[in-house]
Amino acid sequence: MEVILDQKDAAGWIYRGEGAGNLVLAYTGSSPTFTGKVMRIQKALRNKKPKEPLTLCANGGSIFEKHERLLWRDNKELVSSSSKEILERLYVEEIMSPLLGAKYVDAGMRVRVTRGFLDLDSVLLLSDHTLFPQGILKGEPCIAVEIKPKCGFLPISRFIAKQNAIKRSTSRFKMHQALKLCDQEISELSEYDPLDLFSRSKERICKAIKALYTTPQNNFRVFLNGSLIFGGLGGGTGRTSFAIGEAFEDALKCVIQADDGLRTNSFIQLVAETVYQAGILDRLLEVQKLDNFDIEGAIHAYYNIISQPCKVCRELDEENVNLCTSLHSIPLDESLKIVKDYFIAATAKDCSLMICFRPKHGDVSGYYDSVYLHSTNQAFDYKACFIDLDLKPFKKMEDYYVKDKKIASCYLQMVNMNQGVNKAITTNACGNAH
Repeated sequence: MEVILDQKDAAGWIYRGEGAGNLVLAYTGSSPTFTGKVMRIQKALRNKKPKEPLTLCANGGSIFEKHERLLWRDNKELVSSSSKEILERLYVEEIMSPLLGAKYVDAGMRVRVTRGFLDLDSVLLLSDHTLFPQGILKGEPCIAVEIKPKCGFLPISRFIAKQNAIKRSTSRFKMHQALKLCDQEISELSEYDPLDLFSRSKERICKAIKALYTTPQNNFRVFLNGSLIFGGLGGGTGRTSFAIGEAFEDALKCVIQADDGLRTNSFIQLVAETVYQAGILDRLLEVQKLDNFDIEGAIHAYYNIISQPCKVCRELDEENVNLCTSLHSIPLDESLKIVKDYFIAATAKDCSLMICFRPKHGDVSGYYDSVYLHSTNQAFDYKACFIDLDLKPFKKMEDYYVKDKKIASCYLQMVNMNQGVNKAITTNACGNAH
């Protein structure tokens, strides 16, 4: 029987969080149909007129523009998608799920809604990955961590300009922190480095989780029985204060069997051990590395696709122009593959990993994987899932290139400024010594 959300179903949905393009609501009501579910709603609704539907495109056909239809032409269902909800589900189901593994991906279900519920035709209904199925009904405690890993490798593309060579030795996340600080989006730099999280070294993974806990920003959240207990909802959070740390330590007592002051560190160890043991980030990294041209190479393929003179080549020096000219003579199919792989990799660089734990009872092996926490002598069932696997808009390609340049430039300015300060301090110290 088809599920349709109407006015009587509106109660029980609460705000869970949001991304750049969607709001997420979680169900806390009593209906068995929606227990353990979350709903994704497009933010674009806020810009619509009160009675303007956000559904099919005007001609009832694809919502893709012509270059997107060309880019994804091998995926007929994707190209023919007539609504954003259908497109999102099919992109996850047909593109990302085979790459990341169906076990770790939830494409969701498109559900029709009435105007009494929301002013749109349909929403995307997904499992609530902060919970175990039916677990909350049985009163079993469960704790879930949401991590936004970001890009876990250093690019080696030969199309990276000399002035941006810093990209080959410093993670994108670390460089972006400098720009965010400059733009006052954050109050201090995070010590987190994705290269640690993706390292396959237990020590470095633990270091990464500790850094995320210390400065969560919008990259680390924790839920207890489906309710947020650590991290921000809609935006980033600063350094974890003593009071927040104390509250988190106290909240862990129903899950982590350790003395006061030891539970947080044990939880960090639990997450690190699971990431290390599961190896789930290895698959994510493979997908991220589909971007083997970097934006500095992919942007030229983009101009090939839109059949316009390359704006980037105008600003390059002679050496780089000669290098990039080769990209403007490749067949269209190769350009399409470069850009398509870039966008798939961009999804993998910006998604989140959700890992949900519950204490394991007895030695009976069940449906879920398990992990052992030595510090507390506890075993946990766990399940992992990638979420926020959004398709990036083709028209944003030029913006991505401009932002990449800005990130590298801002980071180099910060490095040079710090070196200047350090040199001045050293000079003054030497002068005082004499």
